Amino acid sequence: MQQNNNVSELFFAAAEKWPSKPALISSDDRVLTFGELAREVNDTAAYYRSKGIGKGDRVLIFVPMGIPLYRSLLALFRIGAVAIFLDEWVSKERLEVCCRLAKCKVFIAPLKLRALALFSKEVRKIPIWLGPDHKKVAAQTFEQTTSDDTALITFTTGSTGIPKAADRTHGFLAAQFNALVDKIQPKISDIDMPVLPIVLLLNLGTGVTSVIAGFNARKPETIDTNAIWQQLVRHRVNRFTASPYVVERLAATEFSGKPAIRFFTGGAPVFPMQANVMLNGLPGSTIEIVYGSTEAEPISSIAATELATQQHMLENGLPVGAIYEGTKLIILPIVDAPVEIDSDDGLRKLSLPAGSVGEITVSGAHVLKHYIDNPEAEKRNKIFTAEQVWHRTGDAGFVDETGKLFLCGRCSMLIHVNGKMLAPFLWEGWFAALPGIRTGTLLKKEEQIIAVLEAGADCNKEEIKKQTMEKFPFDKIIFTEKIPRDPRHFSKIDYGKLTEEIRF
Repeated sequence: MQQNNNVSELFFAAAEKWPSKPALISSDDRVLTFGELAREVNDTAAYYRSKGIGKGDRVLIFVPMGIPLYRSLLALFRIGAVAIFLDEWVSKERLEVCCRLAKCKVFIAPLKLRALALFSKEVRKIPIWLGPDHKKVAAQTFEQTTSDDTALITFTTGSTGIPKAADRTHGFLAAQFNALVDKIQPKISDIDMPVLPIVLLLNLGTGVTSVIAGFNARKPETIDTNAIWQQLVRHRVNRFTASPYVVERLAATEFSGKPAIRFFTGGAPVFPMQANVMLNGLPGSTIEIVYGSTEAEPISSIAATELATQQHMLENGLPVGAIYEGTKLIILPIVDAPVEIDSDDGLRKLSLPAGSVGEITVSGAHVLKHYIDNPEAEKRNKIFTAEQVWHRTGDAGFVDETGKLFLCGRCSMLIHVNGKMLAPFLWEGWFAALPGIRTGTLLKKEEQIIAVLEAGADCNKEEIKKQTMEKFPFDKIIFTEKIPRDPRHFSKIDYGKLTEEIRF
């Protein structure tokens, strides 16, 4: 794929090639072609420029997923401004933290959200407030950008502390797009429904039509999967990109005549039992599970058909498949301290052999190099050798003799007891397979090993206790109606919040 200094150039190239092709189809079935969107982006860019937004200005964009969001994002890229992207689920507390970190000049949001933002002291400090709509103004001039200029700042979920601001330069976005193109292999005939907002930018740069799902991203548990299936059929969608939670919900929905679709899912682990649920509920479809993170996407991937047969592997680690060819990956000893090694050769000498559990550490053109104004996070999460930047994922895992990657959960969550290492992440796969248990995990609190299980109404708690204690003599088993999930994907367990909530 061609390299560009500005990611908006990918979109404009696609618009020039396919001006009459639908680019975006909104949740209320409004269709906007690539040519129409290109004209709106240029008008919006000129309007923003006339309002004093220029190259390098940081713009907090708080717009729900839809046509106005992508028109605004592409316009900001066009003028060289930096888009600060926040998810719809963001809380007031998180919004204020991100504002302090980002130091924005402009706030773009619909009128209702601007009214609500008046209650935020940090947002009120932003000098320029605008809506996502545009007005026709006189032609403007735009400064050129380079691959090293920041295009987009996104934030890690921050479940283990203050969120980190990821510095996504134009060069990094282009490299990440290239990596995802390698993985997804988009075709001009594709019609995608990307529930993950950043993935839609890839479609705009490759000429792929995107259908925006009709559901509230702030409340994923309220998704009307029947309505989503109707959208998929109505617009002849043949590709779907979403979190495992959404894919599982679609698979579990009774819907006559489900079309065959290429599913790509990631952002949270998928266990063999879940893979089976997806395959059984999505007959004729293909499902690819991608492992990656905010800082490195993709790292590896595995087909659901392969994962579904590997329940027996969970004693050691969750299979996450073959390592992406553009990713350099090593396994380092787990240490709760910065790693300072000045050469790739020295780093490889430190790395562990096949089969040994350690921290998954990656490098590559599509791996994030820097955080914004956060030297402590860089020191803890990055290794700067003379040759390149390596990213410490914070995930524990190992590579087997065949070169396949296995995941053992977060390094910080590993529990050492009686000479054994317990990986709560792997127990989650075992717990979820128990009858009447929706999910579960392990915690170490006040020197006790606790199994926390989210039980359904049909759960036989005494039988579950017996099976669980036979498997491992935990100090305590606690049943709860709801285990907190991460707000971004609603698929991963929020360990920090769960630890705070558990009382015994």
